[in-house]
Amino acid sequence: MTDEIVPCGCAATGDRHAVAVDPEIKASVLTRLRRIEGQVRGLQKMVDEERYCTDVITQVSSVQEALRAVSRSLLRNHLQHCASAAIRADDPAAAEAMYDELVDLMFRGAR
Repeated sequence: MTDEIVPCGCAATGDRHAVAVDPEIKASVLTRLRRIEGQVRGLQKMVDEERYCTDVITQVSSVQEALRAVSRSLLRNHLQHCASAAIRADDPAAAEAMYDELVDLMFRGAR
């Protein structure tokens, strides 16, 4: 057992796993990630074929937006399950750690 505060209810062994993952969200995220993977392969092909720069940049923007959508889904799941479990627990230190984690996530996403 470790003294580290694990805000999202991860196992004390250090394995970081979500408290719960909505099966529909998981399936949706995996589908989106596979689609994004295909888009990135398409970008590589476009660069290799020396396609027009603005066309490549437009596709890069599309991939970035798709990744943002994945992040939104994962953040919603994190808030709904992991964060709410940590905040509702009878452990004020875990709640504080979760608040810090959420603030860090917001600032990372705002860059």
